[in-house]
Amino acid sequence: MRILTCSAIAACIALSAPQIVQAQDLGSSFSRDKNVSVRQRPRPDFEATGQKAGGFTVYPRVTVDLEHNDNIYAVAAGKTSDEIWRVKPELAVRSDWSRHALGFFAGGNVIRYADNGSEDAEEFTVSANGRIDIERGSNLTGSVQTQRLVEPRTAPTSPVAAGAPVKYDLTSGSASLVKEFNRLRVTGRVDNRDFNYKDVANIAGTGVVDQDFRDRNELTYGAKAEYAVSPDTAIYATATGNKKDYDTNVATQDRSSDGYVIGVGANFDVSEAMRGDVQVGYMKQTYDSAVFNKISGFNAKANVEWFPTQLTTVGVNASRSIEESTAPGSPGYIANAVGASIDHELMRNVLLSANYSYGKDAYKGVDRDDKRNNFSATATYLVNRRVGLFLTYNYLKQDSSGAQKGASFKDNKLVASVALQF
Repeated sequence: MRILTCSAIAACIALSAPQIVQAQDLGSSFSRDKNVSVRQRPRPDFEATGQKAGGFTVYPRVTVDLEHNDNIYAVAAGKTSDEIWRVKPELAVRSDWSRHALGFFAGGNVIRYADNGSEDAEEFTVSANGRIDIERGSNLTGSVQTQRLVEPRTAPTSPVAAGAPVKYDLTSGSASLVKEFNRLRVTGRVDNRDFNYKDVANIAGTGVVDQDFRDRNELTYGAKAEYAVSPDTAIYATATGNKKDYDTNVATQDRSSDGYVIGVGANFDVSEAMRGDVQVGYMKQTYDSAVFNKISGFNAKANVEWFPTQLTTVGVNASRSIEESTAPGSPGYIANAVGASIDHELMRNVLLSANYSYGKDAYKGVDRDDKRNNFSATATYLVNRRVGLFLTYNYLKQDSSGAQKGASFKDNKLVASVALQF
């Protein structure tokens, strides 16, 4: 299950500052822009102008967060609260060309705790991507990215015995090719991700909690064929395969596997009503080690937005997928999630948002189920095109049950942020 952090939710409706170049829907039969959500609506008076540099525009930005967290270790009893400072400098570069596109991004996150210095950490991201416009309706896109990240204590895979947050390196790359034939559009995509986790000292300080068994490479490849039954609706079929290779040679920890997801779905954008994408299908993951049984079942993914007025956007989403496990004896778990959100533009520069999600992780091979409730609310005040203020409250509750249950906890966060961009 993936949970957005408070700062990530705030950033979704922050001052506009492009970070990476996205591939475009060049064919009108597949454009889904009849409706514009509150988060996507252009706000020229509050968007960064950037700094011109030849055929590129440079967008500098820095965000400072002050968070109060009443349970920084995500435990059921003996909670520890603290104040956390985060300073996040960013630099995005975007090309201004009439055809093709190229973009770069570099960002960091310096995390400092007022009273618990063992939780201090730094993160960074460096990426580049681009698009080659072959002809109308056809383009080739690609991206590369390297990151140093910190696993949140609230993550289902975070080890409870760790004396500090787990750090890991993630290197990724992707390429996709889109070709449109009138009412038919075909997309092929390849993604590669390499994870390298760092060992962490245990709580007692007498040893380390080994994380090398999590190191792996994930290769994903697939194709999608869409047919536009009308200018605002398309149906599609999709097939995606994956190969996950773990570095460990220990049979009980080697979760190397091959899998696939096949599905059918539809995407739509009904004028002045709603838009969305709904997909259902079948998923299967087969493991190399005889210790682990295969995981298979129903797969689903949906995201629908409703526009009751131009100033309000209501969203619902759901997903069912197979995720990697770190629980001893379990190869993975099926993550089930449903959620809802609402964004309202109170004034042109004042936005209110609320999100709720419920998830259940059903672990395979062991007796364990995790249930998570997550609620957040954000108020955004865009002072001008250079300054934005944000206030976010986030509540997360996890209940883990079973003979090999994980952590159960409640966590409340209140985050005040200021973003400066130029």
